[in-house]
Amino acid sequence: MSALRSLWPLLIRAGAFGALHGGHPGDPQLGLTVPVRTAAELREALAALGQAELRATLLIPPALARQVPQDIHAAAQAGHEVAGWGSATDLPLLEATAGQAVTAWGLEEDTLTRPALTRLAAWGVRPLPLPSPTPEPGLTLRVPSGELAQVLPRLRRLGYRPVPVRELPELRPATPRDLGLHLYRRLVDDRFERAHGVLPLTERADAVMRVATRPAPPALPFPPGTPAAELHLHSPRLVGLARRSPLTGYRAYQRSLRDVACALRERPELQDAQVVFAITLFHRPLEQSGFTLLPLPPHQAQVYGLGFRLMRLVYGTTGAPSETQPRLAWMAREAFLARHG
Repeated sequence: MSALRSLWPLLIRAGAFGALHGGHPGDPQLGLTVPVRTAAELREALAALGQAELRATLLIPPALARQVPQDIHAAAQAGHEVAGWGSATDLPLLEATAGQAVTAWGLEEDTLTRPALTRLAAWGVRPLPLPSPTPEPGLTLRVPSGELAQVLPRLRRLGYRPVPVRELPELRPATPRDLGLHLYRRLVDDRFERAHGVLPLTERADAVMRVATRPAPPALPFPPGTPAAELHLHSPRLVGLARRSPLTGYRAYQRSLRDVACALRERPELQDAQVVFAITLFHRPLEQSGFTLLPLPPHQAQVYGLGFRLMRLVYGTTGAPSETQPRLAWMAREAFLARHG
């Protein structure tokens, strides 16, 4: 039974019982969900959201609707989305209290069961997306009421626009492809980051760069073992931004080079790096930004090319790439900082 229960989160990510996934992966809006267990938490959440002039999806257990129906109705009237939370019961009570249709429900591990999901499906209520551990464009972020006052200003500084889940642009149900992408990122991307010490520079909503410390490749004009900073892309985010428009993706790429310059100056791990390099298909923007391009040995180019084709397949890139051969792009540290820092 416990093994089956552990599968439900994966099935939800694949769209079981009509579960939602999220919205446009390149849009700065994210679905803000706020769990409220008590009347005090509800009032705290409404006060913080009102102060920030933002609306959210409030996760409300039906039992709370019996205790403070006026507060829940007022929250709905203020534009907040009321979603169920916990045990899938008393939908009519929650809807009557909110004065609006309840179309989404948040389930926790102990309530994520087949009977609960079947009941929600019979009501026409969709399970909410499982929240992202960090802010991501188009996904949902769960913030406790007591943390809203600190988190909301930070989200705005990072370029995010929190909205109720129902207002996410291009909100859609999850599909098996979403589960596949989730597993790929956990099993491939996350392991790669841990194995190679990749530092994410992706806090901003439009930031797309990551960086790792590595020895400079032998092809570069530096002594063997010279410390270097290797660039990596946050591929899903860049794909999402490029879906908005190629210019949006290009500008995000250029701004992210400034993030790398800031990291070179401030991150202890990068203080010794004497060169910045990348092996990439996106070498034309780097060349325009001062990088020197070098061809890869044929076998290495073939291996990297296969890897990039796999990534394009995984992340759903549909357009043909402007470049088909990966290149080694490099720039000396001081030249990089002078241009981008």
